[in-house]
Amino acid sequence: MWTKPWNWREGSAICLVLTVAGLLLQLRFGPVSWSVFAWPANIITLATLVGALVIMHLTRKRVYFFRFLSTLHAALPSIVTSLVLTMIMGLIRQDDGGQWFSNMLTFWPFVLAYVYMTIIVGLTTLRRLSSIIKGLIPSKPAQPTKVRVKLNDMAFVLNHAGLFLALTCATLGNADLRDLEMITNQGAIEWRGVDADGVLHDLPIAIELQRFIMETYDDGSPKRFASDIRVRTKRGKDFEATVDVNHPVEVDGWKIYQYSYDTQAGAASRISVFELVRDPWLPYVYAGIFMMLAGALFMLFGKNSRPAM
Repeated sequence: MWTKPWNWREGSAICLVLTVAGLLLQLRFGPVSWSVFAWPANIITLATLVGALVIMHLTRKRVYFFRFLSTLHAALPSIVTSLVLTMIMGLIRQDDGGQWFSNMLTFWPFVLAYVYMTIIVGLTTLRRLSSIIKGLIPSKPAQPTKVRVKLNDMAFVLNHAGLFLALTCATLGNADLRDLEMITNQGAIEWRGVDADGVLHDLPIAIELQRFIMETYDDGSPKRFASDIRVRTKRGKDFEATVDVNHPVEVDGWKIYQYSYDTQAGAASRISVFELVRDPWLPYVYAGIFMMLAGALFMLFGKNSRPAM
């Protein structure tokens, strides 16, 4: 073992070491605290990661470990490890205040497994991209350059780069996610929201409840409930809208959802509860997903364009 060239045993051993290291970190420091990655720490971390990947790629010929990370022997054990931990996450009920397997997003082995897989994805993307660029450079200086990029190469780069973008932005952007509850009284303007820990936050937007709306079935159970509101922002926006269940109002990067009301008063409720959500990194996660979809299309067209045997 550890005799070059490395294979599945070394790839699996690295994953095992990371898992054990994660367990030790969990015992020593407790769960991962994502709040430390709030802006601008997350963008600095992302820039550092990308810079480190470029350096690892450029020095891969001198450092065998870096070269090994972009091979299938490293990738497959990493995928299996991440998949097993993800399956455990799906089988065990997750709780924001939970520990170990009941809160996998803060469980060190889970985090390290996905960081390791992200590094592998990044290096694999750089290796294929470097190969494509090298193929575009003419072997002789006087030789005219013909830009020819295979669809399969484009598919590979889009799939892996999209996965890298989605993984990093979804993880690092989690610290900037704001999910607050706002209780409004009819005719009053409210600027504050409460988070899951009960902490009150001043917001850049205010909501004035103008009218609560409820429609019921014949048995009196709620059929629809919504709110006519007036929204004001510190940027000077002032408009009226109707917030319905599953039909949020969007303003300045915030989404306002109809969440609850005074259930005792029913249709006569003069109170409406809204959920305000802001996730500034979500568009980049979507961009990564769309890149993967585009890669899948390129892969499909690449297969269909092959000559028949």
